Amino acid sequence: MPSTKSASRDRYFDTLRALAMIRVVVFHAFPFAALELVFPSMGVMFALGGSLMVKSLDRSVSRTIRNRVRRLLPALWMMGLILVPLMLRLGWEDHARWSLLLWVVPVAQPPSSEFGFPAAGVLWYLVTYLWLVLLSPLLLKLYRRARIATLLLPLALLAVFTMRPDMLGTSAGEVVQNVLAYATCWMLGFAHREGDLAKVGKRYVYPLAVACVGGALTWAFTHPGGDGFDLVGIPLAYSIFSIGFVLALMRWSPDMSWLAKVRPLDGFVSMVNNRAVTIYLWHNVAITIAVVLFDPLKLWEIPTQFLEDTVDFSIAIALIIVAVLSLGWVEDIAARRKPRLSPFPRKRRRAAPVPPRSLEPRPVTA
Repeated sequence: MPSTKSASRDRYFDTLRALAMIRVVVFHAFPFAALELVFPSMGVMFALGGSLMVKSLDRSVSRTIRNRVRRLLPALWMMGLILVPLMLRLGWEDHARWSLLLWVVPVAQPPSSEFGFPAAGVLWYLVTYLWLVLLSPLLLKLYRRARIATLLLPLALLAVFTMRPDMLGTSAGEVVQNVLAYATCWMLGFAHREGDLAKVGKRYVYPLAVACVGGALTWAFTHPGGDGFDLVGIPLAYSIFSIGFVLALMRWSPDMSWLAKVRPLDGFVSMVNNRAVTIYLWHNVAITIAVVLFDPLKLWEIPTQFLEDTVDFSIAIALIIVAVLSLGWVEDIAARRKPRLSPFPRKRRRAAPVPPRSLEPRPVTA
């Protein structure tokens, strides 16, 4: 496998994470079903998370879990400190007080009012990620004992669960379904880090990946829902679809050393990775505000639909930048870095040249 690592970062992983984040933002701004088929962002991000867990679990289980949780939750707490008082101030009365604790430890979907839904609606990802982090020691042990069986187990359980989705209730059922849907992607990250995927020839991995994607699409086309083709609405099919992409991307692992030579692109990838949680948490809020501003700014007066969408999306991007600059420093604290407003990495200072030694003979002292 070609090395993709620089001093301490896997730039291929960083690039995949940046692409996944871009796709999430673009899809929520322009919710065309085709965008979900281009790149299944969530499956890819869970696979990246699983690979990074293996890197640390063998050293210390408790420390690894603490570190992952610490990196994940402070940005959520900041959102809660802003959003929960606003929701209460605006008359959010139909909430249980104990449920507000889910904004502290999100073992299930944190509650929200209708006003706060654009923010809280994306938190399922953090809930699922947290559970997979907590389950990783067990999943890794099972994976090392029976690799293929452990990879297939979540899919089998998901198939059973989708036949009886109401057995655990709404809140717990959503958590279980999401964990099962992405557990195999997470463990394919294990397979990548353990080197198991690299041992399997590409002539086997790529056809299997194509079969997963093709099989999932075929099932979705032949089993349309009330609104027609809906791959995401069929959890098992979408899980297999995501697995196909993850298999191909984790097995590919190209050399990304060229990225350092393209300074603007390299800096952008680093910026997205440094502020990934902030971008994810606040992007839907930014998009919603841009939609709300549509009439006050009279964007409907723009002559073409393309320019209208471009201006509206530009407003959303500007608001995301505001969130990154004003709240992104929380991720620095979570990562135990010195907090900075700039999301871009510091430029390394060049070492001062060492003056040449004098060739003149030293005076001899008595």
